Amino acid sequence: MPSGIFLALLGALILTPDTLFMRLSELSGGQMVAWRATQAGSIFAIIGLLPFIWPRTGIKPRILCRSFFILIFVQIANVFCFAYGISLAPVAIVLIAVATVPIFSIILGVIFLRETVDLKIWLIVSAVLFGVVLSVLGDIKSDYLWNSNSALGGLCGLIVAFSLACNFVIIRKDKEVAFPLALGIGGIICGLVSFSIWPSASIISLTSMFYISITGIIILPLSFILLSIASRLTPASNVSIIMLLETVLGPLWVWIFINESPSFLTITGGLVVIFALIYFFLIQSLKIK
Repeated sequence: MPSGIFLALLGALILTPDTLFMRLSELSGGQMVAWRATQAGSIFAIIGLLPFIWPRTGIKPRILCRSFFILIFVQIANVFCFAYGISLAPVAIVLIAVATVPIFSIILGVIFLRETVDLKIWLIVSAVLFGVVLSVLGDIKSDYLWNSNSALGGLCGLIVAFSLACNFVIIRKDKEVAFPLALGIGGIICGLVSFSIWPSASIISLTSMFYISITGIIILPLSFILLSIASRLTPASNVSIIMLLETVLGPLWVWIFINESPSFLTITGGLVVIFALIYFFLIQSLKIK
């Protein structure tokens, strides 16, 4: 298996229990955004500062460049739009929109990196997107009515997908940009603004602090560092496809530890995604033989 694909798979698998710990924390949307953004942003910033503190770790990454500031902006857009989206619409609606990230990655990769996309990749993306739609539709209540909030929540999800695609493509195009520091600054800005918007967000129990810290200090930084490094080694579309494992495996952790049984549609969609990704991994393995 190519190293880029392996790192992306490892990062996606580490990300899968994120939903479980978010649920266990029992925090409100505002509290989650404030704490997760601040914690993850701080870890990213520390990692990003290491090459400047110990120059022996290699060439100092670039910070005063366009790519660096774009990464900060897309990180802010990613965090805020996801939080705002789930505050307006069912999480399932937002996740369907976020699942379009491979499509944006392919388009941006073709435009800015002049990457070519095999027909098989388009078929895999279509299958994965179909599976994600089935999976998250299983979480929407039958009596749910579509309204303007749902549309706006879906739009926020599309912005998140576009932001993630921009993140992967920029890191692949500019391999010297200090991406951990940029993600850290973006996260810290989001966290501080969130605490100012929701002052009560700072008051949480020790139990909630424990669970949210697992996501903010360990899961998010580790998974996104691996996914970002992977995007330097393999096309952003590949990273985006693999990242969607979190959408279907996340509910599995919730099912095991919280005993929330997934619906038939959720299970069916998850199987579609898994089989599509198995085919994807087989294709990638054959390429290096």
